[in-house]
Amino acid sequence: MDTVRRPLRWTAIAGVVVALAAGLTGCTNAVSMAPAPSADTAACAAVQVRLPEVVGNDLRLRNTNAQSTAAWGDPAAALYHCGVAAPTVSDLPCFSQGGVDWIRDDRGDRVVYTTFGRSPAVQVVIDSTTTTNQVVQDLSDVVSTLPEDGHRCLDPSDVQG
Repeated sequence: MDTVRRPLRWTAIAGVVVALAAGLTGCTNAVSMAPAPSADTAACAAVQVRLPEVVGNDLRLRNTNAQSTAAWGDPAAALYHCGVAAPTVSDLPCFSQGGVDWIRDDRGDRVVYTTFGRSPAVQVVIDSTTTTNQVVQDLSDVVSTLPEDGHRCLDPSDVQG
């Protein structure tokens, strides 16, 4: 009787090990990120469910481990956070894309785009050695659903006296 239980026990143990290994393999593909301060807003949740599967022509959406975040590419070439602090004034370049105003902050190989005039705000960080601001264009449609807060990009002629 003991000889029948041992093979069954080892088969059960082997099955558990395989299941755990498969589960851990799926988890290791997640991009580690931290949530923004207002990541738990309903507006961020509404945008999150509409994020595109592909941005920048060929970067595929990956799993992340934080609320209201997203990453595209392997390795991640575009990172998305909803719920960052909404800027009210900036001397950085500002432009409109797809009905959304964006502030551009060049940081070497990384370019940080932050929505301007939306609250909660969205921040998108791209690796400029891997992709382009096409990512911003691809995200502007879904981000345009965030509530406007009255701020807009100004043309230099608007501020000259």
